[in-house]
Amino acid sequence: MQEVVNDQPYQFLPPYHGRFWWLVVERGLPWYLRRFWGISQIEMQGVEHLSHSLAAGHGVLLAGNHPRPCDPLVLGQLSRRVRQPFFSMASWHLFMNGGWEAWLMHKLGAFSVFREGVDRAAVNTAIDILVSAERPLLIFPEGGVSRTNDQLNPLLEGTALIARTAAKRREKAGAGQVVVHPVALRYRFHGDVQQAVDPVLKDIETRLTWHPAPDLPLVERIAKVGQALLTLKEIEYLGQPRAGALHERLRGLIDHLLAPLEQQWRTGDGSGTTTARVKRLRAAIVPTLSAGTLSDVDKRHRWRQLADCYLAQQLAWYPPDYLRDDPTPERILETVERLEEDVTDRARIHHPLSVRIDVGEAIPVATHRDRESANDDILEAIDSRLRAMIAAS
Repeated sequence: MQEVVNDQPYQFLPPYHGRFWWLVVERGLPWYLRRFWGISQIEMQGVEHLSHSLAAGHGVLLAGNHPRPCDPLVLGQLSRRVRQPFFSMASWHLFMNGGWEAWLMHKLGAFSVFREGVDRAAVNTAIDILVSAERPLLIFPEGGVSRTNDQLNPLLEGTALIARTAAKRREKAGAGQVVVHPVALRYRFHGDVQQAVDPVLKDIETRLTWHPAPDLPLVERIAKVGQALLTLKEIEYLGQPRAGALHERLRGLIDHLLAPLEQQWRTGDGSGTTTARVKRLRAAIVPTLSAGTLSDVDKRHRWRQLADCYLAQQLAWYPPDYLRDDPTPERILETVERLEEDVTDRARIHHPLSVRIDVGEAIPVATHRDRESANDDILEAIDSRLRAMIAAS
């Protein structure tokens, strides 16, 4: 399990406001992306939309899809283009892991958000950024790295809350609008995908005590590995593998993992997306760990519960039909990367990659929500725009 949560008391890390390190780092960013993330080419469309909003003095929120861990750094290239650094919200665990990239994120404008609770400091900071219009604010509303390059996962509601609250404050101060620019990221792989993923599949097959099967059709080989890993988890948690369609098996295992925890922690009835369910559970469990009052036995039990939440989240990120009907090289690569990440907690970098950054037109943020609608109009607008932009790119 990756260290996406920890038991240390949370301390908010505010954004770095200076421009010095941004000016230093942004020059070397293309080299860094090429050397450590395999990204050799970046194309941008619609930059004029963002430039117009900046020139108008609007509070600007950038809402992007999140297919790869390097997305915030990739969007550093957009900040270079408009000659304006961004602020961005990043999960606290990324800073706690330390290292060069944690330092780099902070100096480029990232500030922490505690996903396992109500982080009023982070929310208020995000609102203040939009009200002041000092810099654009970057948020990834999917709530995690999807590794689905051409699909969008359901968006979390916090983005709309931040945007609408800031819009109310700017209107009251007579300071102008808050606008949201959807930002679609679409990656392309320009190598031999079979050659790229073969070493990964060999390693996983060897871990399964199988003979590697390079002569098997690639999609069939990937599906076989995925089925084996899912079956192992079903045996671990359910006692035996289940029959049925893949989406039914995934949903059944997710509910088996989360439903008992939701009953114990009283976090809901299982409604909503898996991401939202896991977020509510983590918000209930993590504070009991950081309080420092648990016995060693209870601590181990809590960590096991968090591991089950992590597994449920990982299972939910697999679209059941992602490799159906002659999948693209990107879909194949992403699926193998996620399989490797789930087995080893790391996914190796494959190159060469290119990425297209598409900045959508501004969505003005209304100060009041339509209470007669079951869905938030801001989220609906972001969602529909992002889906259309991803499909067109």
